[in-house]
Amino acid sequence: MHEKSTSFSIKSWSQDDRPREKLLYKGKSVLSDAELVAILIGSGNREESAVALCKRILGSVDNNLSALGKLSVKQLMQFKGIGEAKAVTIAAALELGRRRRGEEALEKKQISSSRSVFEVMQPVIGELQHEEFWIIYLNNSNKVIQKNQLSKGGITGTLVDVRLVLKTALEVGATGLILAHNHPSGTLRPSEADKQITEKLKTASQSLDIKVLDHLIITENAYFSFADEGIL
Repeated sequence: MHEKSTSFSIKSWSQDDRPREKLLYKGKSVLSDAELVAILIGSGNREESAVALCKRILGSVDNNLSALGKLSVKQLMQFKGIGEAKAVTIAAALELGRRRRGEEALEKKQISSSRSVFEVMQPVIGELQHEEFWIIYLNNSNKVIQKNQLSKGGITGTLVDVRLVLKTALEVGATGLILAHNHPSGTLRPSEADKQITEKLKTASQSLDIKVLDHLIITENAYFSFADEGIL
């Protein structure tokens, strides 16, 4: 006798239980996070369906999609039924979602407060495991012209190329700058290096009538604003 396969492929489910068909006929908003991820992987393993497997994966990160997006391909592959191809698919899908958030924030943003800066930059650097320093260039209506990475991997001891920052500001017609960097540790306290770089860029920009309007330290869920705290 041939052993009956017990792999829970989505194709073997009843019509009403298939997440792909559910999306097609009922709309994507009715699907749970686990069902959406199940569509990506297609099948589970011999003991559980794709949805059950995805529920277990999500449960390992407290059902938090942001936390799921931080898992590496290697970490995803620790779950039985998740090979390299499925792990890469999950990682790619979540990265697309993160980039979409960043683009939507940039497209609609006129900077009116430190909170609006956080909304622009959190999708970019808020969840990184290393430190990055960015410059946001604004026009005279405080609308974002562009944002550029200035350094990566920490700013302590980093030589800040002030000339490059100001050269870019002149090229794009910026009248204001906002500095932003993340603290992977989660701390919102500015370091001496943070303060020194802020002052260095502020002083250099003044000679060209370009204002440094704020400097934000960004973590996954919160931020610290130099302007709000009166230390700019």
